[in-house]
Amino acid sequence: MNKYETIKKLFETHSNPERAISMSKYMKDQFSFYGIAASDRRNLYKDFLKTEKKQDSIDWKFIEQCYADNHREFQYLVYDYLLAMKKQVCFEDISAVKGLVMAKSWWDTVDMLAQVVGNIALKDSRVEEEMLAWSREENIWVQRIAILYQLRFKEKTNTSQLEQILLNCLGTNEFFINKAIGWSLREYSKTNPDWVRDFLEKYQEQMANLSIREASKYLS
Repeated sequence: MNKYETIKKLFETHSNPERAISMSKYMKDQFSFYGIAASDRRNLYKDFLKTEKKQDSIDWKFIEQCYADNHREFQYLVYDYLLAMKKQVCFEDISAVKGLVMAKSWWDTVDMLAQVVGNIALKDSRVEEEMLAWSREENIWVQRIAILYQLRFKEKTNTSQLEQILLNCLGTNEFFINKAIGWSLREYSKTNPDWVRDFLEKYQEQMANLSIREASKYLS
């Protein structure tokens, strides 16, 4: 059996049909699940990831097989795989990651992939220009990546770029964009509350109430 088939057999062996129903409902019945809890799922393939980390490059064929599978656990596996391979994933992989963002899109996998893009950005400044371009695209999930990829950067956040990306995404009624805008500002307010206050003061008339409410949660 190849890697995909080996893990598929593991998933099938440890499936929980009852939990699978509730997991699917939580995702608006858009995806099928094996019903494996996150901690159990990661435990099933932890040894596989340890082995893969020793490889020199990303196995995109394996990733394609995982994304072709209808069970959501395989898309979660791809995220964990790309995190484990963060030394190997590079700027040249950005277009392939974008393909994943646009495939079977929902907030769960998109928000995970934002961290993958963030890991690339921390070692390659070319990602900044790419994210500005993504922030201007019509696909809301691509835009959401641009908004969130610096979410864990703290003091390493490029504030001028964050400001431009957020401005590119203002003026929409799209929930997942307005929520992301607020989330990115809320998270950065833990590091630089004054910058977030200034942003809200400058642009609140252009911002959705949802974004303002989320951004202000940790501001006194």
